[in-house]
Amino acid sequence: MTIAIRAARDEEASFLSDLALRSKAHWGYDAEFLASCREELTLTGPELAGRRTAVAERAGTIVGFTTFEGEPPHGVLGMMFVDPDAIGQGIGRLLFTRAVETARALGFTRFTIDADPNAEPFYEAMGGVPVGRVPSGSIPGRALTQYVCEIRS
Repeated sequence: MTIAIRAARDEEASFLSDLALRSKAHWGYDAEFLASCREELTLTGPELAGRRTAVAERAGTIVGFTTFEGEPPHGVLGMMFVDPDAIGQGIGRLLFTRAVETARALGFTRFTIDADPNAEPFYEAMGGVPVGRVPSGSIPGRALTQYVCEIRS
């Protein structure tokens, strides 16, 4: 079945926030951890365009999304989540590829990703290079691996 990638709509913010939490929960995080992440993973309609939010849609249903933030030449892949029922079906790869294409078209030369440990193998497969550790935006004392992706013209 074909996957379409398009810009998110303001009215989809709540759905995307829920999808982010469902996707995070897929990796076995407990309720307390997820509650700590809720604020960071909550989107509002006006934020979607500013974060350059793209959704992956299959048969009229959103199955993933990504955000790309910042100003050229350096950006941030802020969020990338795939519905748990669609993980492993190539949707993350499509979203990542679209984010790179969009970044290139806007004049970005590189971007960073602060990766959940469960996503590290994916970002490495996508060409991300680990450059250090950064504090979690949700969990005090937790650190995430930061990756850099160079965008070639």
